[in-house]
Amino acid sequence: MNRTDGLVRRVKTRDTESNGGSSSSAANHADQEDNKVDKEDEMEDCDSKETRLTLMEEVLLLGLKDKEGYTSFWNDCISSGLRGCILIELGLRGRIELERAGMRRKGLCTRKIILKSDTPTGDVLLDEALKHIKETYPPETIQSWIEYLSGETWNPLKIRYQLKNVRERLAKNLVEKGVLTTEKQNFLLFDMTTHPLTDNVIKCRLVKKIQDAVLTKWVNDPQRIGKRMLALILLAHASDVLENAFAPLNDDDYELAMRRVRELLDLDFEAESAKSNANEVIWAVFAAFTK
Repeated sequence: MNRTDGLVRRVKTRDTESNGGSSSSAANHADQEDNKVDKEDEMEDCDSKETRLTLMEEVLLLGLKDKEGYTSFWNDCISSGLRGCILIELGLRGRIELERAGMRRKGLCTRKIILKSDTPTGDVLLDEALKHIKETYPPETIQSWIEYLSGETWNPLKIRYQLKNVRERLAKNLVEKGVLTTEKQNFLLFDMTTHPLTDNVIKCRLVKKIQDAVLTKWVNDPQRIGKRMLALILLAHASDVLENAFAPLNDDDYELAMRRVRELLDLDFEAESAKSNANEVIWAVFAAFTK
C-alpha cells in the first residue's frame, strides 16, 4: 500500500468546559450510531447480547482451526484484515468518517480519516485505535492507518501506532464469551497458547449466516445487504478466511457463492460510496484492499 501525504483541516471535539453543548452533541450522536449498530445486529443475527461478536471476532473465528485453536501459519493476510475490521467498526459506530471529497472529487483511497466522536466504545482495541486517530495530525488515509495499526510501516515515528497481539486479545474476548477455551500446545522448539473451539453452535451460526447471505438470501444489490454482513463477507475475503465458510458447501453452491462474492469485489466502490445511506468508511476500506 502506498502512503498518500497531504494536509487537511482536522475536526476536533471541543472540551466540555469550553463548549459543553458540542461535546454532548457528539456523544449523543455516537450513542445513536451504537444503537443503530445494535438494531442492525438484531436484524441480521438472532444471537443474544452475550454472544454477539464484533467484526474482528467473527473474522478471527472464521480463521481459527476448530480443534487446534490457531490460524494457519501460511495466512499473511489476516493481520491487515483485522485492522480493516477495526476501522469499519469505528465507522459503523459513528466514531470516524472520511473528509469531504471536495470540488475535485478526491478518491476513497486519498481521502483522510477524521474524528467524528471520541466517545469510548467500550471495546479496548477499538478505543486504542480511536485514541491514535484522535491524536494524529495531519490526518491519514485508510490505507495508511491499516499499515500503521498493523506495524507495516517504514516510518519509525508511526511504529507506536501498531496494535500489538490483536489475535491473542480477540481470542481472549472469545474465551470470555464462551466461544473458545485456552490451552497450551508444544511445537518441539516452543510452547504456544492456543484457543480451540468450545461452542460449535456460535461458529456454525456464523458460517450459515454468511452462506445464506450469498445463497438463499442473496438480493443482488449491495445497498440492500446489511452493512455489517457486507463488511464481514469482503473483509473475510481480504483476510483469506472466507474459504472456510464456503468449504462445507456442495460444488454447485460453492461456485455460486464465489461468483457472487466476485460480483461484490468487482463493484465500483467510488460509485457505491456516493449513494444515499452509504457508509464511506466501509467502501474506503474495501478500496484499500483491492487497490
